[in-house]
Amino acid sequence: MRDANSWFRSGAATHVGKVRQHNEDSFLVLAKSGVWAVADGMGGHAAGDVASRTVVEELKQISAPSSVSDLLASFEDRVVAANDRLKQLSESRGWGTVGTTVAALLIYEEFFACVWAGDSRIYRARKSQIEQLSVDHTEVQQLVETGTITAEEARSWPGRNVITRAIGADDSPELEMLHGTLEPGDAFVLCSDGLTNHVSDQEILAAVLRYSPQAACDDLIGLTLSRGASDNVTVIVVRFDPAASTVLPGVTHSGLIG
Repeated sequence: MRDANSWFRSGAATHVGKVRQHNEDSFLVLAKSGVWAVADGMGGHAAGDVASRTVVEELKQISAPSSVSDLLASFEDRVVAANDRLKQLSESRGWGTVGTTVAALLIYEEFFACVWAGDSRIYRARKSQIEQLSVDHTEVQQLVETGTITAEEARSWPGRNVITRAIGADDSPELEMLHGTLEPGDAFVLCSDGLTNHVSDQEILAAVLRYSPQAACDDLIGLTLSRGASDNVTVIVVRFDPAASTVLPGVTHSGLIG
């Protein structure tokens, strides 16, 4: 059997942006275990950078899985461990909520799963079309789903970034999952909301179609910065290419890579 690691090309980049003083985003590229993740510490709460880094540190411990179920179980165990650590940290230091989003792509052979909590997003580009696979866990998304406001109104709705799920916010983490089968050429984009606040889905697609994964990440970061980058911004691009012979992970500024 071919080394599954050779089926993927990955790129990643993060930037503090032009307004924030420090970066509360963290990311993980762990191709050997089939795990890619973005975490965005909750703004306005204590130690958002600690929260996102804690999730990534736990996920980095996932070893190469023996099956799809093994990978999913390992991911869940590590998220629970991160949630417990954050709850303990909050209680011991009196910091109040210490929370973070997480958006993760898990791949074993030809199978993938997207798992998330919060408003960091996962997209898939397939056959020159882009689709948002994750659904934002936000108050404004709930308004869209009930028909109270339109998707266009949601883009500028007050409090649109108030999230309804986060790791560390509750005693037990609540995750959502979508799974499926890969097709050659599939490209996944994981990002914090610092990207989608400034860049459209079609612009994300254009970068993914035009550039290599790392160059696409760098281009999207640059586009965000050119538009003011009001928040930290993090992007990962993962392309499934069974004909590829090497993994090309990329890392810019900060994060963990394996």
